[in-house]
Amino acid sequence: MPISALSFNGLRNLERVEIEPVPGINLIVGANGSGKTSFLEGIHLLGLGRSFRTRHLKHVIAHDAGAMTCFARLAGDPPLSIGLRRSRDAGELELRMAGERVARLAQLTEALPLQLVNPDAFRLLEGPPAGRREFIDWGVFHVKHDFFEAWRRARRALRHRNALLRHGRMDADSLLAWEQELAHWGERLDALRHDWMAAFLPVFQETLAGLLSLPELTLRYSRGWDRQRDLRAVLEQGREVDRQMGFTQQGPQRADLRIRLGRHPAVEVLSRGQQKLVVSALKLAQGRLLERTTGRTCLYLVDDLPAELDAEHRQVFCRLLESMRCQAFVSSVEHDALVGPWSSHTPLAMFHVKQGAGGRGRLVPLGHGQTS
Repeated sequence: MPISALSFNGLRNLERVEIEPVPGINLIVGANGSGKTSFLEGIHLLGLGRSFRTRHLKHVIAHDAGAMTCFARLAGDPPLSIGLRRSRDAGELELRMAGERVARLAQLTEALPLQLVNPDAFRLLEGPPAGRREFIDWGVFHVKHDFFEAWRRARRALRHRNALLRHGRMDADSLLAWEQELAHWGERLDALRHDWMAAFLPVFQETLAGLLSLPELTLRYSRGWDRQRDLRAVLEQGREVDRQMGFTQQGPQRADLRIRLGRHPAVEVLSRGQQKLVVSALKLAQGRLLERTTGRTCLYLVDDLPAELDAEHRQVFCRLLESMRCQAFVSSVEHDALVGPWSSHTPLAMFHVKQGAGGRGRLVPLGHGQTS
């Protein structure tokens, strides 16, 4: 469901935000440091419960505010309201849906699926496996209803096994019990990831082809342990080495997505512009698969669209984005970089983030329709 109303208060350097975005493309322009990225960060908080700029949510709260609140109304029949609040004094994040407090962040994540394309998105190619594993799990979570339980149970079993490995003298019975639990849920988690990957690959290839031609680019899912052996046997045979290391070395927590161009890791061969388009294809394909599988739509946050892209590829990206008929929030310092590529039939709105007194950013609507 697209966002029909947004409200932020106490969010970084932004003044209070109250806007009604269009269900199509929402363009955010403004000078460096004006608050464009902070605005996208607020939406990201609503969809994932965390910032893409800091690990500590207290840093998201404006320096002169006692708390930060984010609210969105999602269009639907009936509409659905979601929100969160973080006080400077209280460490817990307060979550609300339809006016009621909710305990699990997964409920907000399910209500507002979103993907972020920003300068840090290159980590999908050049960063550690954790980011690619999270990318896979986001997709599986939104299309496989039993994923969250399998993920939760596997994570719990892994935590207990690691604690026993670090204990020094291991309780053999307890270790065996948690190994059996980890093997069962780890195998289930792998099966869900494997099935999702099989469905994702053709959608990704189709999406990538719409952005640039890289026929030798391949994706391969690696499950985190020997493909020829079951996880229970791997855990049993690896006990002594795991005990020496103090943690479980093989299992679903080591899964990865291998992205290669021919025989080489893609990050070692592709230019930065090509890397951005590959990452964009991965993110856009997530939403396309979600829609085809469930009928639900994904929201896209694109921070600093012109970065690494020439005018031609910028236009190709925008054309593909609008062809998906999704809701997106796209930011740039350059006004002209945002206004050209869109078709007249695309719902379009532009907002200018102006810096006011004290460096606070104020979001000003510049109108709806085709912006020129």
